[in-house]
Amino acid sequence: MDDNAPITQLLQRICNGDREAESQLMPLVYERLHRAAVQQFNSERPGHTLQPTALISEVYLRIIRGTTVGWQSRAHFYAVAARTMRRILVDYARAANAQRRPPRGANLNIENVPAYAAGNAHELLFIDETLNQLAAVDPMQAQIVELRVFGGLTVEETAHVLGVSERTVKRDWAMARAWFAHRFHGIVDDV
Repeated sequence: MDDNAPITQLLQRICNGDREAESQLMPLVYERLHRAAVQQFNSERPGHTLQPTALISEVYLRIIRGTTVGWQSRAHFYAVAARTMRRILVDYARAANAQRRPPRGANLNIENVPAYAAGNAHELLFIDETLNQLAAVDPMQAQIVELRVFGGLTVEETAHVLGVSERTVKRDWAMARAWFAHRFHGIVDDV
């Protein structure tokens, strides 16, 4: 039996209204969610108003109690978690009423997205806006960026979630990075 089968089974039980399955799920997904949240805070700067544990709690509550998702699999859960983490971080940045573009010379890098902090909300908003533009051009590349950057997934995990080959993920990841570098040209260091 697949090691991930318990997660999928618990998600299906949650869909059927089983509240006990919610408490059983958290210990199984906590480490992956925590790793993704910590990744958001790796380049921590002063002024953070949100910490990894609080981010995980908010993500978990929004996706388990705040939605009526018909969970299909563990991979589906992590994809929704990545999107939710992105939305929460962007919501925090927007709440700061930040400017839309980072100042010239800002150091933006899609592989090290800054967590929300009062002084860098503009960076996160610019990355989110740029990711939305990429989604309009190439939805698959945008999904790969979202899963890798906000979800903390590896190439292998991203391939599994999207049902594509690792080679496809690597190719599209490289293309998305180049697309971001072009968009960031003149305002950022190399990505």
